[in-house]
Amino acid sequence: MLSHIYSHGLAGIDGFTVCVETDISNGIPAFDIVGLPDTAVKEAKERIRSAIKNTGFQFPAKHIVINLAPAAQRKEGSGYDLPMALSILTATEQVYAGETDKCVFFGELSLDGSVQSVNGILPMVISAYKQGFKEAFVPAENADEASVIDGMDVYPVTSLKALCDHFCGIKRIDIHKTDLSDYFSSGASDLLDFCDVKGQEHVKRALEIAAAGNHNVLLIGSPGTGKTMLAQRMPGILPDLTFDEALEVTKIHSIAGMLNKDEPLIVHRPFRSPHHTISSSGLSGGGAIPKPGELSLSHNGILFLDELPEFHRDTLEVLRQPLEDGKVTISRVNATLTYPCNIMLIASMNPCKCGYFGDSRRQCTCTPNQINNYRSRISGPLLDRIDIQVEVAGVDYSDLSSTEKGETSASIKERVNKTRKIQLERYKGLNIYSNSQLDAGMLQKFCPLGDEENAILRAAFDNLGLSARAHSRILKVARTIADLDGSENINSAHIAEAIQYRSLDRKYFE
Repeated sequence: MLSHIYSHGLAGIDGFTVCVETDISNGIPAFDIVGLPDTAVKEAKERIRSAIKNTGFQFPAKHIVINLAPAAQRKEGSGYDLPMALSILTATEQVYAGETDKCVFFGELSLDGSVQSVNGILPMVISAYKQGFKEAFVPAENADEASVIDGMDVYPVTSLKALCDHFCGIKRIDIHKTDLSDYFSSGASDLLDFCDVKGQEHVKRALEIAAAGNHNVLLIGSPGTGKTMLAQRMPGILPDLTFDEALEVTKIHSIAGMLNKDEPLIVHRPFRSPHHTISSSGLSGGGAIPKPGELSLSHNGILFLDELPEFHRDTLEVLRQPLEDGKVTISRVNATLTYPCNIMLIASMNPCKCGYFGDSRRQCTCTPNQINNYRSRISGPLLDRIDIQVEVAGVDYSDLSSTEKGETSASIKERVNKTRKIQLERYKGLNIYSNSQLDAGMLQKFCPLGDEENAILRAAFDNLGLSARAHSRILKVARTIADLDGSENINSAHIAEAIQYRSLDRKYFE
């Protein structure tokens, strides 16, 4: 007998249809799985055999061949257990599944026939919906995650027996629904607030500009000046995730197996802060079948690198192309996959090894050679990709002892949202959403300068020895400052402030 059951696999963040074809014939008993299965798929034989027997069905003592089509696409993971088991039961006519051409099945089987959760359900269900499938049978633990897609009926499956009872008409499985409004309305109060930061008004201004235009930031200052404290409060002033952005973020975390079962949809922008001992693969992603790294896990959010020079040089150089392209491509023998990484990079560093170069309160103990070696850990090309470089000075005692609260994140966020709306309207139909994404051709159209502004920028370009990329970054930051001011044109004050945020690459890295 022959049967066909459908499932889905993953290639990066995109899914592809897998047809589980089962043929059962007379001959020497054997169980073969073909179609480029990985080790986890091959090991499914014993899980399926035990699950079928322990569910009360007969495992056929015949020659069983399961083909996972298309055969040229590699299949990985344990999510094919349930469709393969159902395929065997329908092929032996122990279960009549009826019309399953519009159904997809996912799930790992335990030896007793219960169904366990699998990673990557959301992107696979989205792919199945786009391919015209109408019903998805998923592990009960993944049901909340899968049911965020409108138009797909999601059935939570607890066991192989429950699935068979559903198709045999013994006991139907109810369609699962998720109320997304509860998730979008929760969690905002958990974010740290800028009103807790004493002083540092010029740094807050720089971070507001960064949030408004999605610009990368480098904070340079002595230990204890509040660099980390400021960076940790950035999520509170970023614009809210749209539903489409939330889906993209959730898909990546689902693939990585990092999705909280109590939060099936990530509705707040990610804030990732990896330790400086992280490898280049940990940052970009990797593995035999490449998985998302910290860059992709920060997609539509913030990647915070504390103590930037302490990261390995080759690890930092991994950042260069993804910061420009908004995506990272990982090539391995088994696959070449691309993951999105449209991130805001926030980095912090001390000005020298001891941390007190240029500090008015403490003497630096580093030699000139030590200072140069410390700073040289950050390459010029990487520094060029950081739009805003701001010095974080020590806080005065009068600011620390003040009982007056600073401006709240909520009020800063209002200005940021207003500025982002201006950008969304300006770039409608261009597939970009913030000033940081402007390319060279768009700069000429959206960032025109008058004679006075050109003269200021020319002087800075010559005196600071800026690169062509730094010139573009200044224009993008100036465009954001003008948007914050509600100005249609970039004027000299906007250019001057944008240049101010590039002066540190000359001061510290000459």
